[in-house]
Amino acid sequence: MSVRALYDVPAPAKLNLFLHVVGRRADGYHLLQSVFVLIDWCDALHFERRADGVLARHDLGAALPEDDLCLRAARALQAESGTTLGADIAIDKQVPWGAGMGGGSSDAASTLLALNRLWGLHWPRERLAALGLELGADVPFFIGGRNAFVEGIGERLTPLPVLPTWLAVLKPPTPIETRAIFASPLLVRDTDPVILTGFLADASGDFGRNDLQPPAEAQCAEVGVAREMLQRCFGNARMTGSGSAVFARAGTGAEPTAAMPADLPPGWVGRMCRSLEQHPLVGWASS
Repeated sequence: MSVRALYDVPAPAKLNLFLHVVGRRADGYHLLQSVFVLIDWCDALHFERRADGVLARHDLGAALPEDDLCLRAARALQAESGTTLGADIAIDKQVPWGAGMGGGSSDAASTLLALNRLWGLHWPRERLAALGLELGADVPFFIGGRNAFVEGIGERLTPLPVLPTWLAVLKPPTPIETRAIFASPLLVRDTDPVILTGFLADASGDFGRNDLQPPAEAQCAEVGVAREMLQRCFGNARMTGSGSAVFARAGTGAEPTAAMPADLPPGWVGRMCRSLEQHPLVGWASS
């Protein structure tokens, strides 16, 4: 029996345990190394199949940009597959925008995985990931479904086991312009590359740094304030990705080592998250 609707499809966020800029390509793209870890802070998407080929998005919370990554992903899959089907896509947005947590890329990946099933396309994961890379460098990670050591511009993924970990995340309201960070003279672009075994052998749980943090804090002082707040509670605080969210590891036991900071300033968002062993939709595409 064909699937007509898919509800409560999760789109989890990710955190960068570290982010090093190790070089720059001739086309201007920066070469990165990072470890991406999935967390249980998720958007929820709902899909209903349409026979008329129309793609329509419905925002269940705050209004999203008119042409967001979900619609672009749906259009790309529709065009590449040649299907005559469409979909109504409803989004309950929970992951904050501009956080560096991959919320938009995760929504796009979950859209590709869901429509692949809803439309009966049966594309393998590798084909979906190749299409996802055209939408954004982080999309293939979410389609891959595993925590990963990431290289290149984000397209080279090596699955990596990560211990279940509590992660305290704090997001100030001020957005950060990613382009300004990468253009900043404060950005270090020649960090020595690390090898995967070096990360696995590091027992401190505080491997590396985020090279984007100094220019981000120069652009947005609230990033530094958020980092200091988490540093006092947990230590090891740092920015994730190129957004304004900051996180700290809060232990691997049954409970976090400390509570989230109380009485956050207006507009700030904080949440105690748990790392995920794998993406909830990891079985939705064949390898």
